[in-house]
Amino acid sequence: MRILGLETSCDDTGVALFDSDRGLLAHRLYSQVDLHAAYGGVVPELASRDHIRKALPLLKLVMDEAATGPEQMGGVAYTAGPGLAGALLVGAAIGRSLALAWNVPAIGIHHMEGHLLSPMLESDAPGFPFTALLVSGGHTLLAAVRGVGEYDILGESLDDAVGEAFDKTAKLLGLGYPGGPAIARVAERGRPGRFHFPRPMTDRPGLDFSFSGLKTAVAHAAGSTSDALTISDIAHAFQEAAVDTLVIKCRRALEQTGHERLVAAGGVSANRLLRARLADMARAAGARVYYPRPEFCTDNGAMIAYAGWLRLRAGRTEPLAFGARPRWRIEELEKP
Repeated sequence: MRILGLETSCDDTGVALFDSDRGLLAHRLYSQVDLHAAYGGVVPELASRDHIRKALPLLKLVMDEAATGPEQMGGVAYTAGPGLAGALLVGAAIGRSLALAWNVPAIGIHHMEGHLLSPMLESDAPGFPFTALLVSGGHTLLAAVRGVGEYDILGESLDDAVGEAFDKTAKLLGLGYPGGPAIARVAERGRPGRFHFPRPMTDRPGLDFSFSGLKTAVAHAAGSTSDALTISDIAHAFQEAAVDTLVIKCRRALEQTGHERLVAAGGVSANRLLRARLADMARAAGARVYYPRPEFCTDNGAMIAYAGWLRLRAGRTEPLAFGARPRWRIEELEKP
């Protein structure tokens, strides 16, 4: 079965073709970072319009690269939520229209399920069950994963997601957008120990997160400074605090579940300090960490195509009517 995957939940336009026998055949991704950088964050209307401009040209490139015609398609998967309503509707409309024109089934995919399953695209994929840390611009959560569609939420952010905290902190420090890479780059020049920020909610039991207080602590420390070295020191301390918080919670989650496998996915999972600290923690706990390749940490069509294949092969399809679910909790998903 050959599945087309479309990802348009926020500011990346992703298109991919996945084949059940041959794996990932081709994928393309267009980032809108330059478009939104001037505003310090994503402008939803601009994002939607850019998806409209880029999706079909990317589709043609992917199908040409994979030497695939409509007659070879077995289904279409598109991100149905969560995300920006307008952006989601672009992908849903294109995906459902293509499925109708090609006379193949279509399926709407949960964006975070795509991230959660993205390490399955690798040759050394994790088996079930495992604990998952999903960290992106809009989501931070820990889940116990028993199988596809079997997700028990262990903890989640009560306010800002960690990716959102990176973006807001970078904007506060005048480092630009997106915040994750900007802070990581500047933090390399920072001096350890000059600033110390709290590790939120690690001094109490539980697996929930909160990053708004960490952002406020950075704001107080930064004041109106424009000194480059001070900004580097603050960025270093912020990254240390955010990463430590995630690692502490992951260790607790592995202890609670008894799992020996930890999946880390989403844009923040590409952070090199986080990867190093998770590796050390997992080694000490007798566990192993799995990631998608760096290009699949951010939003992409490959993860949607793969998740779509899992659900379409089980007989799940969508009716002709389509829509978007900007707010959609992952635990609402059912087994395929």
